[in-house]
Amino acid sequence: MTGRLVPGMRVRHPGEPDWGVGQVQSVIGERVTVTFEHAGKRLINGAVVQLDEIARGSDEDDAVWD
Repeated sequence: MTGRLVPGMRVRHPGEPDWGVGQVQSVIGERVTVTFEHAGKRLINGAVVQLDEIARGSDEDDAVWD
């Protein structure tokens, strides 16, 4: 489900922890484009993978993007 995802949101892929933190670039239907710090741009099928949100202002959020 992708309804809660919006561009700019920080996320993690639960099955690919080595990809690091990602930033949602776009959401079109179930297709989510995310740029990950260690894996670059990836197209995620939101019907198959539920990305983990990173709380805005958390230590993890601040450490990667500032």
